[in-house]
Formats: sequence, C-alpha cells, structure tokens
Amino acid sequence: MSRNAILVLALAVTSTTAALAQPPGKIYRLGVLATSQPAATWRSAPQLRAFLEGLQQLGYVEGQNLAIEYRSGEDMLERLPELAKELLALKVDVLWVPTCGAPLTAAMRATTTVPIVVAACSDDIVAAGIVQSLAHPGGNITGIQKLTPELAAKRLELLKEVVPKASRVAILWDPGYSDFAADWAHLRASARSLGVTLLPVEAKGPAEFDNSFLTIVAMRADALITFSDAVGYFHRQRLADLAFQHRLAMMTPFEETTSAGGLISYGPSIPELVRHSTVFIDRIFKGTKAGDIAIEQPTKFDLVINLKTAKALGVTIPQSLLLRADKVLE
Repeated sequence: MSRNAILVLALAVTSTTAALAQPPGKIYRLGVLATSQPAATWRSAPQLRAFLEGLQQLGYVEGQNLAIEYRSGEDMLERLPELAKELLALKVDVLWVPTCGAPLTAAMRATTTVPIVVAACSDDIVAAGIVQSLAHPGGNITGIQKLTPELAAKRLELLKEVVPKASRVAILWDPGYSDFAADWAHLRASARSLGVTLLPVEAKGPAEFDNSFLTIVAMRADALITFSDAVGYFHRQRLADLAFQHRLAMMTPFEETTSAGGLISYGPSIPELVRHSTVFIDRIFKGTKAGDIAIEQPTKFDLVINLKTAKALGVTIPQSLLLRADKVLE
C-alpha cells in the first residue's frame, strides 16, 4: 500500500473515531485570528481550505458540531489586539493563529488561559520565550514551528548557487510583523561565510512594496530574499510581479510565490502545515491541555524552481540544482 493510501486510510479512521468520541450535541467554538485574508473570501484561500478540510477529516463540521469565528486584520497589524479580545469575548474554546509574530503576540497578550494553536511559527519559539520547550510547551500555547531561522541560511546558500556572482542580496522584511531575530542571526552567519553583503529593506505592509523595490534597485542588489510572514504569503502575486518587473532573482519561503512567477523557493508546504495544525485543535477539544502537547516541526522542505522565470531573467539554473529540485515549473 502506498504512503498516500495509508495516510488517507489513517485520516478516515481518525475522522470516524473523532466523530464517535465527541459529546453528543456539543458545539465547539473556534476563533481564527488572521493577518491579511479578508473575512468575505477566507474560505476560498488555499491554505484555509486545507484548514477546513483538516477539521472535517477529524469529524468537525460547521453548522453541526463546530462554529468558526473569523477575524482578520486585513494587513492592519495594529488591529490584531482588538480582534483577539473580540474573539475571546465570544467564549471560543480555542484561538487559532496562522503564524508567530503579530498575530500570536496579540493572542498571547489577550489571554493566558484560552488554548492557542499556532499553525506555522516563523520564530525560534523557545528562544523567543513563547514556550518552555518543544517537548513540554507549558502555558496555553502549542502548534508547529517551521524551523525558519535555519532555513533562512539555507535559502541564501541556494540563492548563491543560482546567482553565483551575487555579492549584494536585499532582504525584504516587515519589522512590525516580527523582529525575526533568529533568522537574522543565521542569515548573517551564512552571509559572512559566503562573502555576501546583506541589504535590509523594510516594507511595513503591502502599501510600501513599490517603494521598497525601488530602494532595492537603487541599492544595486543582485538578488532578493523575502522573510516568512503571512502578509508576504497573502500578497505573493504582487511580490512576484514586482521582482519580475525589476528583474530581480527572488528567493522566498513559499512555493506559491514561485508558482506566481518568483524564481525559487525553499520551505515546507504552508497548506499542509495548516491542515496538520487541526490535529492540535482536535486534541484540545478532547480535553488535552495545550501546554502538554509537544510542538512539532516539519521534516519535508520543498525546493521549487520556476524555469520560465529563470529564462526570462537570463538566469541559468545549474543542472545539479535542477536535479535536487522537488518541482521545476516550466
């Protein structure tokens, strides 16, 4: 039996077991605190469709035994604290956030008792003081850590393979979302070993993207890396378009950005992490304390290359890298 078949069978069994285990008539209330995706369209977003599918596979169906309260800052990060309090006032059983940074900070400041599940934490969750340890988080927070700090260095190494002559690499980031302290530490160490000068460029939300790219061009950057945050994920098409317009080789954490026209990406599948985060919600609904559920980390990271974009930019992708790629888009 194939691995996929085993997974489907396991999910089917889990779904049936979950449905039988739930108290009859119980309606669970789940709060979702998002950064960008508007409330009017959230069910159509790929990563949030995966979220709903994950819940359904575990036996939770809206209108039957599940009520979802959705709130989004719609790129206005300063609204997140107010929205977190609004969700808590609705007496949610679990508060779900997509990432660390602004949404998790807002949730943490709003409650120390209601369980919080983070789907894809970009920070070093222990070093940042968010949890006590990966094995025993303690407190009211659990979820998934993406290993982003280590991946930040790996992305620079891969980008250097694609553009060997790159000596000046711009880093597009939003300090209002997170300080990305661990990412910067790993990235600077990698840059020193590769002889690369890093050019930090701030973009505090999508309204600043255009000017940020003009700054990157003015700084004579040879290539560009974007950090892992929900705003960049949501606005991936615009980032891909701007990078292409300014003829910049762009490395991102998200396959979806590469599919949208970016050059290269390396990281875990966001929809799959979001889907898997529903397992944490299920365990909490069934009575396990969030602080007793170990933080998980992804084990699969996809290298995706857009060969069409490479050709348009005049970038020759080494054959050795193409052979290592999980996906090559042509």
